[in-house]
Amino acid sequence: MKANPAKEVRLREQSQAPSRRFWHTQRFKTNMPLWLMFVPVIIFYLVFKYAPMAGLVIAFKNYTFYEGVWGSQWVGFDNFRMLFTQAQSLQIIRNTLLLSVLSVVIAFPFPIMLAIMLNEVRRKWFKKTVQTLVYLPHFFSWVIVGGLVVTIFAQSGIVNVLLERLTGQSFAFLFHEGSWVAIFLGSGIWKDAGFSAIIYLAALTSIDPSLYEAASMDGAGKWKQIRHITLPGIAPTIVIMLILAMGRVMEVGFDQVYVLQNSIVSGISEVISTYIYAIGLQGGQFSLTAALGLFESLVAFVLVLITNAVARRFGKGLW
Repeated sequence: MKANPAKEVRLREQSQAPSRRFWHTQRFKTNMPLWLMFVPVIIFYLVFKYAPMAGLVIAFKNYTFYEGVWGSQWVGFDNFRMLFTQAQSLQIIRNTLLLSVLSVVIAFPFPIMLAIMLNEVRRKWFKKTVQTLVYLPHFFSWVIVGGLVVTIFAQSGIVNVLLERLTGQSFAFLFHEGSWVAIFLGSGIWKDAGFSAIIYLAALTSIDPSLYEAASMDGAGKWKQIRHITLPGIAPTIVIMLILAMGRVMEVGFDQVYVLQNSIVSGISEVISTYIYAIGLQGGQFSLTAALGLFESLVAFVLVLITNAVARRFGKGLW
């Protein structure tokens, strides 16, 4: 009698089905502590991240406290039309994009360079001392950091005192747009570069030391080792951090800008976060600020998708 291969495969799968279900059950029971640890994270995101998304409907309404979120008048895209027809709104969006792009282009490479330099240090006491010094500013609030920056670059600050002794005149660093942008970027790098370098230092530990030994035996110097071993070794981490940075490209930190800005440089320092604070919390225009926030989130979402698509072409995509 001729055997039926399809029937044999079906019978084999049926005989294995109970054992598969058993192993899945055992696997679930084995990982139960991990699932229980993950439950608070899920609840946090559901309550504080996803549930508030329902409030975005006020971007399409003329929201008032009396009528509430669902009772307010539906106005469609009127808030968005108002947003993109006001010269001030367009300038604020331009300022946000400018400062964000400059932060990504200029500030993003600093943690990478810092991590590579720290990785090359061989004296442990020196390495630990430098690590502590560069990590420390991250734990200061922007109120403290901003106060230090304003004090240092004020008209009577230490920088202007030295400048006046050398050149005979001072310079209002915080009241010129170009110098204000430089101070904004520099203070951000000083505060966060050291802490961000931790991720790259962790990635550097996964590189096989034998690769450096082989490269050294072949005559490769430090620069060639960094170029051909170190950077390719941490490339996946760099791509992930770049994708996350692009997701925050429209989120110029409120604390940093608010502490450093002044009315004279408002033409470059007024960004979406400070504008939302001014006209939303102080001015009561909640629908307009919700529309602006929704636009900000959509732009960030699109930029993340584009960055990931480009990275995926080089085999480094996040998903």
